[in-house]
Amino acid sequence: MLHVCWSFFLSFIHLSAVCSQQAFRTQPKNITLKVGAAVVLKCAVLRPSGVVQWVKDGLLLGPQRSLPGFPRYSMIGNKEKGEYHLQIEKVALEDDSPYECQVGPSESSGPIISHIVCITVLIPPSKLIIEVNTEEPWIAGQEYIVTCTAKDAKPAADVTLFKADGVEMTGADSVTMSGSENKLENTEAMVKFVAQSSDNGRQVVCRVKHPVLSHSLETSIIMNVYFPPQPPVLEGLDTETVPAGTSLKLVCISHGGNPLAMLHWTKNGEVLSTSWEVDTFSRKASSILTLQVKPEDNHAELSCESVNQVSPQPFVLLRRLIVLFEPAEVKVLGSSKAIAGKTVTLSCYTTSSNPAVNIRWWLGFRELNQTVVTYTEGSNGGMVTMSNLTHTVSQEENGLPLTCEAFNRGTRYSKILSTPLQVFYPPQKVWIEGPPDGVPLHSRTTVRFMCFSTGGNPPGRLTWLKDGKAIRDPEKPVMSEKGVSRELILVLQPSDNMATYRCDATNDATKVLSVETKLHILFPAISVKIVSKQKEVRSGQELTLECITGSSNPKANISWNLGPQKLNGVDQALTKAEYGGVSVRSVLSLLLYSHHNGLRVTCQAFSVLLSEEVNTFYKLTVLYPPEFDPNQPILFQAKEDDAIHLPLMVSANPHDIDCVWTFLSKELLKGKDKNHRYHWREGLEIWNVTRKDAGQYNINCNNTEGQSNITLTLDVQYAPSVRIVTDPVYVDLGQTANLVCKADANPLILGMFSWEWLGEEEEELGLQDEDEDTGWLTIAEVTRSHSGRYKCTVDNGIGPSASAEVQLVVRFKPEIQKGVQWSKVASRGDGSSNAEVICQAEGIPKVHLSWAKNNVAMDFADPRYEERTVREGWVYTSTVTIINVSTALDYAVFTCTARNALGEDQLAVQLLSTSHPDPPSELKLVSVTHSTVTLEWNKSFDGGLEQKFRVRYRWPGSVSFLYVDVFPPWATTFTVSGLSPQTAYSFSVNALNAMGESGYADNDAVLTVITREQQPSDELSNIEEGTVESQRMPLHWVIILTVLGGVLLVFNSLGCYVGLRKRRGHSLAEDKSNCSEGYMRTGVGSMLAELNRYEGGELINAAAQRTLLVDSGSEPGSTVYETYGDDRSHKFYFPITDFQPSLYSHPERPEMHSARYSVGAESHNYEEVRDWRMYEDLGKVSLPPPHLLSPPFMTDHHRSWQETNLQQPYLQETYQRRKDTADLETQDGAYNSVVEHHLHNYDYELPFELRGELV
Repeated sequence: MLHVCWSFFLSFIHLSAVCSQQAFRTQPKNITLKVGAAVVLKCAVLRPSGVVQWVKDGLLLGPQRSLPGFPRYSMIGNKEKGEYHLQIEKVALEDDSPYECQVGPSESSGPIISHIVCITVLIPPSKLIIEVNTEEPWIAGQEYIVTCTAKDAKPAADVTLFKADGVEMTGADSVTMSGSENKLENTEAMVKFVAQSSDNGRQVVCRVKHPVLSHSLETSIIMNVYFPPQPPVLEGLDTETVPAGTSLKLVCISHGGNPLAMLHWTKNGEVLSTSWEVDTFSRKASSILTLQVKPEDNHAELSCESVNQVSPQPFVLLRRLIVLFEPAEVKVLGSSKAIAGKTVTLSCYTTSSNPAVNIRWWLGFRELNQTVVTYTEGSNGGMVTMSNLTHTVSQEENGLPLTCEAFNRGTRYSKILSTPLQVFYPPQKVWIEGPPDGVPLHSRTTVRFMCFSTGGNPPGRLTWLKDGKAIRDPEKPVMSEKGVSRELILVLQPSDNMATYRCDATNDATKVLSVETKLHILFPAISVKIVSKQKEVRSGQELTLECITGSSNPKANISWNLGPQKLNGVDQALTKAEYGGVSVRSVLSLLLYSHHNGLRVTCQAFSVLLSEEVNTFYKLTVLYPPEFDPNQPILFQAKEDDAIHLPLMVSANPHDIDCVWTFLSKELLKGKDKNHRYHWREGLEIWNVTRKDAGQYNINCNNTEGQSNITLTLDVQYAPSVRIVTDPVYVDLGQTANLVCKADANPLILGMFSWEWLGEEEEELGLQDEDEDTGWLTIAEVTRSHSGRYKCTVDNGIGPSASAEVQLVVRFKPEIQKGVQWSKVASRGDGSSNAEVICQAEGIPKVHLSWAKNNVAMDFADPRYEERTVREGWVYTSTVTIINVSTALDYAVFTCTARNALGEDQLAVQLLSTSHPDPPSELKLVSVTHSTVTLEWNKSFDGGLEQKFRVRYRWPGSVSFLYVDVFPPWATTFTVSGLSPQTAYSFSVNALNAMGESGYADNDAVLTVITREQQPSDELSNIEEGTVESQRMPLHWVIILTVLGGVLLVFNSLGCYVGLRKRRGHSLAEDKSNCSEGYMRTGVGSMLAELNRYEGGELINAAAQRTLLVDSGSEPGSTVYETYGDDRSHKFYFPITDFQPSLYSHPERPEMHSARYSVGAESHNYEEVRDWRMYEDLGKVSLPPPHLLSPPFMTDHHRSWQETNLQQPYLQETYQRRKDTADLETQDGAYNSVVEHHLHNYDYELPFELRGELV
């Protein structure tokens, strides 16, 4: 039985092995396909247990089905069925390789490998290229080689070359070569043939066949075979004889040729046109020549040349022109005018013409035959014709037309030139009309003479003459039927006296007729001149002048004047003068001085008969040295930066005066001013005057006659500048200080100095005094408050005032800042925190600070102590840092000593453990209204922790004190609002920190304040506020919210009570949860010895232990201490200038207390109130939670502040945290104002002293 079982077991193992052996169900096969297609190599495995992967050309592709690294490869198929088909997309040449499917070994089976298969990729030619062995155009009759290449095919392509008519080109050689990549092949076919003109424009085709292609590929080139054109032919010229002016349109045509012919027109060897047109369809070239035939083209040779790039020589077509043309001009030469009985000679002339011109002469209607005709060769191969005429004229032929007629029978040309024949004869009579002879006429009188002439051909030409000389510009002649007349208009002059005026009448007949008249004229002196006997006259010398008149008729009388003064001259004998008149002379003697220079001496010649006067003047020139004008100013005044003109009023003769300006013993040279401020215009003009320009300017002027001197004074006024004589000024305390400033100004006026204290607070100035340019400020018995900067200002009324500052330094012995905030420093003594002891002293001169610990000088080489002194002005601050404060080693008295040359001061600073704060001090009243009281106090030692302040107050008849926490907590000024008018209130204030609270300020002193009487305006304001509030919160909302708040409060209290009962058995160390998220966590080891009592011994209700401080509670028995290293609490204080919360004050009442805070149904939590007034209801208060009260009761000021300021990041965070806390309170039914970060104060967050461990 055992043997049978063993056999069965072995058989089972063998069967299992056979059944688990992996094998191929489907193996891949060889595949041939076109490039770019997709292919699948199938591989199916039975019972696959090993890794399946494909091998390409010996490279493993990987077991993943996506085959990383081969983006076109993937394994497809149903893996459950063992399908591992290899799919290749867009097959490329690189895929042309052997492949096999491999299955790796496994624990139950050995490896298996499929047979090797190949993928054969067929690739058609990538490009067909057909080429010729030259880049130049083919020429008929020459041999060329054509090559066609099929590139990069697999397998090699079959290439055939043939012409477009389908005839295969014989003699082609085909060669196969390697392609651009492995496995690719190029096929090249080449053939040679001779080009013919008939091959032009035909194709050579390369045809390629390949197994992949369904149809063959073809490429081709077009044969461009050059051959010469045919000779040209001419159209448009039927005969070679052409009349001038004919427009010929000649067309030269050349057929055939490749390229088509180029055509050129020439005339007599000169190129006329090189433009032509080609017609590729009809295979011809044509050139049109438009020729306007001119006489110059007579016997000209026209030719048209036809040629292209392969023509052996041009083909030329030649034509000769014969041009018929008329004469360009017909002229009659000679004059047709003659005197009666004389001969006239004329010639009629024609320019060149083809054929020659014939000429005839006519006089009126009678042909004249007395002519001689000649012919000569002319231009352009034509003939010139001339006919000469000779004829004797008579008076009767005057005015008949004399005509030359020219005609050409060959061109039918005819032209007539005609001109009238003029026969001349003299005038018949001439006479003058005007004033009678012998009558005297006054000069400058206008007279008219008229000359008349009759008869003659042409009419007579009238000419006026004076004493035989022709007169220019007389009036124009006037023609009439009877004759011609010409007027002479004269303005009589002295020269007309005894003058003869004649009128001559003549024409082309040359005979002259004349008539004349003689004038008698009365005229004053035609000129007056003064002649000096001396060339130069100096001041004090005598001058002799002679006045001579020109001709006058009758005699003139002479008189002298010097300005308005009449002078007497000596008359001389008369002399004969021109124009039949006489000349008069007179002599004058004058004694001259410098003031006579430039004056005029006048000589007058007066005619009694004519009552006319002629005069002239002589300008006196007296030589004298420079003289300054009596009105010359000598004192000038200017303001700085202005311009000033110093005029120089000097005269001299000669006027070439050289004036030298001297300033400060230095000569001012023109053009040598580097700053270009001096401008010499009628003196000296100074631009941008400066104070350096003030002083005396000496001027020395001279000319050739002598020299003179003058002094000008310039006073420059300028705005003041000021400087401090000594800065800074040092003076000992109690001594007298003298501050001195000096001014530079012009003018110096009394009262221009003033002094000013530049400190922030007003300070009485000392005695001010001044003396010309110096100002003093004397301060007697100086104090430290006199230290600082003083400003000396100078104003003299010219320009802006000037100021200078001086520093007054009052030297005093060191004074150390003292007080409770300086004399105590608190720190934990657990060896894990640092403490800083600060000493701040003032003193001048330099203060030296030293430290002692318990009266022993400190050694700052000890690494546990670090000292740093900072100086700001005369304030010196020394900070000693104690590293890792130890209670045993460092709780001591540190003494700071400040010394300088004037004395010393000391401060003892006590380093002790953290504790509750000291009471505030100096509580006082700031202001009071009918409903508010503003208090102020001084803070004391904070116990080493952040301290806050609380105000306590009551009034007569109140049940207990009311308490309100100061906001912001660190403020030392606070306004208590919501008070009653005319009521006496008693106020006191104390300080709190995380370790407890202090006594009340000033040894429990009470400040009593009586509020003011309410004014009507205040009542109206209250009514308006009430109206607004009523509008914001309807009464039914108040009732609903109040009921809801009460219900939630009850449920919250019950929940807390049940939770505390369940957890009472647990140890304090394991207590990890809260009764409500709104309450603070109570830690192990919390100091509860100080119960809910204030120092006055009064019991306080639980509600009074919490007021609305935003960041922490302020109750005396608080279990929340400072959180070291966490500064988040500072983020929750709002700026007092923007917002002060209205806080409920709360009355005191006794209540049961336990080690923990338990909130019953009747307990009272403090909420924010809706306005600024105190809530005075002393009964039970049941209000909705803050987040329900806030929106309807929030004042406009609160709401606008919230909308504006909560946009700031840290306020948004605060608002969100408060909102989260309010939500938690609502859910649990407890309303608490403590923020959430105080919910997690564990034991290790307590100060070291409160953990129960030894130091």
